Amino acid sequence: MLQVKLGELKLKNPLILASGILGISVSLFKRIERAGAGAITTKTITLKPRKGYPNPVFVDLGYGYLNAMGLPNPGIEEFMKELREGVDSVDIPIIISIGGSTVEEFVQIAEQIDEEVVDAIELNLSCPHARGYGIELGSDPKVVSKIVKNIVERTNLPVFVKLSATMPLKEIAKIAVENGVTGFTVTNTIKAMAIDVWAKKPILSNIYGGLSGPAIHPIAVRTVYELYEEYPDKPIIGVGGVSSWEDAIELILAGASAVGIGSIIASKDLKIFREILEGMRKYLLEEEFKNISEIIGLAHERT
Repeated sequence: MLQVKLGELKLKNPLILASGILGISVSLFKRIERAGAGAITTKTITLKPRKGYPNPVFVDLGYGYLNAMGLPNPGIEEFMKELREGVDSVDIPIIISIGGSTVEEFVQIAEQIDEEVVDAIELNLSCPHARGYGIELGSDPKVVSKIVKNIVERTNLPVFVKLSATMPLKEIAKIAVENGVTGFTVTNTIKAMAIDVWAKKPILSNIYGGLSGPAIHPIAVRTVYELYEEYPDKPIIGVGGVSSWEDAIELILAGASAVGIGSIIASKDLKIFREILEGMRKYLLEEEFKNISEIIGLAHERT
């Protein structure tokens, strides 16, 4: 009932751990699988190790979350070692998120990805707070064209491009499709900031961060809906403020084939996967659908 496909990638259910949340070690991957996830997206892995930004890096705003972690990760070489040593014990697909500051860095990372231990690649072209990475590259059509073309040519794995609502979405998506991308992940966090009114200064050490959680969910629905209108045959992973089964179903009705679960884990822990899955099953039964795939993009037929 809940099985879905993302191109050639088969998932037992449409819930995917979103990048940036827990996805950095095999021991965590096992916990996430046991919690009920259909797939895992790793934290964004860079060419060299990154420590990330100093504290404070996270703020709970009440209506969402603001973070500027700075892409902390062990680097591609060490991360591949970690995966090779224990990935056989993980039975759900692993999507590796990668990020670089140049086209050449993306290529060098991709060349070190072991296709025996990874099932797909997500190109992080939309991180809003890591200087020189993400959205600074992803908003340049020529750079996106080179990155996607080079990665697609160098791998047999499905390639997804992670985009943001603050980018020239349709223009960048068109370029990605022309260069052979498998599908999309939308949306990334939205660049934002918070100021401590008593200290009278920005709260985050990096000043700017990425806004996630319920505050951006309607934006995520919009971006998924727009991309599906343009590319209904390209699988979309909808991400942004999913905290309930209703949120997940909403993204699927908008056109997502799968849904990323991220910030809500901070308050509800990994049990959120089971809660959302159970709600989705009940919804499908009550609405008399045999499979979740029957409602992908259905909202487009009702307008």
